[in-house]
Amino acid sequence: MIASLSTFGDCVTDGACLVNTGLSGLSVAMVLFLIASGLTLIFGVLRIVNFAHGTLYMLGAFAAYWVVSRMGGTDGNFWIALAVAPLVVAGIGGLVEVLLLRRIYGRPQYLQFLLTFGLILLAADVVRLTFGTEFKLISGPGPLSGSVSILGRPFPEYNLFLIGLAIAVAVGLWLMLQRTRLGRTIRAAASDREMTSALGVNVGLLFTVVFMLGAGLGGLGGALDAGRPVTIHPIMDVERVLQSFIVVVIGGLGSVGGALLGALIIAQVSAFGILLLPQFSAAFAFVIMAAVLLVRPWGLFGRPLEE
Repeated sequence: MIASLSTFGDCVTDGACLVNTGLSGLSVAMVLFLIASGLTLIFGVLRIVNFAHGTLYMLGAFAAYWVVSRMGGTDGNFWIALAVAPLVVAGIGGLVEVLLLRRIYGRPQYLQFLLTFGLILLAADVVRLTFGTEFKLISGPGPLSGSVSILGRPFPEYNLFLIGLAIAVAVGLWLMLQRTRLGRTIRAAASDREMTSALGVNVGLLFTVVFMLGAGLGGLGGALDAGRPVTIHPIMDVERVLQSFIVVVIGGLGSVGGALLGALIIAQVSAFGILLLPQFSAAFAFVIMAAVLLVRPWGLFGRPLEE
């Protein structure tokens, strides 16, 4: 305990340590945001709590691994994998929505849980049969494999790229939702799907598009994480989906802005908390979630659900 406090105190008084730790937390936050934004977007429009969303993240990582391994693992192939993986996962998401989820809209919520939990088990078994159970690794692009010096401390170039790309995606997502006809339709459906349908919008097609978009964001998060590199395995989704649900609960179900704020809070608290109390670092996210729920049960940017 005393050693942890000393480490935290040393970092607080060291500007380089503060910046480096903050940037590390930001890189984690950006991946969390990509995953959580897809999750909250799906809920906001479809009113489906997709417990299998972490599986989409895992499939994005495995899709990136498949592309890189099939094409020889050269630097250029990583960029191809980064483009292909979200599209593959979005296509899988579209099939899931059309063939399965469409059948349970308006049904009791326990059916959503059973179906999406079943998808988790099915996807894990398919991945094991296809890729085996051993851990996989892919290397990030060579030009981003080094480090840059920030206030005298090295910081991975790939993490800087990840932060920049995720910010660009966040801006693009905001512009799409606020400035395009599709975005206005999505926001209208999230507010009142019956009225949106009465105005002539093909709500069924819209639901498919939204689910594909949310799935693609989860797949992009998985592909980006795979390039750090992290180990790719059939249960890699467990930690990320738990963190993503915490992020969504804190930010508010259905709020993309809330997902960004929640991701920043959780990632930064975890990054600095591990310096302060490493043995309790995993509990910080739950403590924050509990505190937010006590004050605002619908999240920071969320709204009370109408019955």
